[in-house]
Amino acid sequence: MLQKESILGLHILQTLQSRKEERLLNYTACIHFIDGLLLEYNLEKVGESHFVFDNNSFTTAICLKESHICIHTWPEINRITMDVYLCNYSGDNTEKVRAISNQMATFFEATIVSSNEIFR
Repeated sequence: MLQKESILGLHILQTLQSRKEERLLNYTACIHFIDGLLLEYNLEKVGESHFVFDNNSFTTAICLKESHICIHTWPEINRITMDVYLCNYSGDNTEKVRAISNQMATFFEATIVSSNEIFR
């Protein structure tokens, strides 16, 4: 376990742009991809909530034992907003947060419009 003064983690907030509308409208494919990432990075899902809008865009919040992943799609403006936060309680998850964020951009075939790293 890390020292008490370093148990917080990295929170990445991003806005992505993608012209692949089918990615922005496919909640099922996105969740399947995220579930694969959770297995790959040994993260534990403890809950999730989602909503699919009339135009098939979606919002999802996945609660993890280590914190959360949230995705919101905006096909009408070709954008995705996303945040990924993992705490460092049981180990340094900094690179996992970066990798998950990058892999989500790849999933959406997106470019990064803005990205903020917040160390908590």
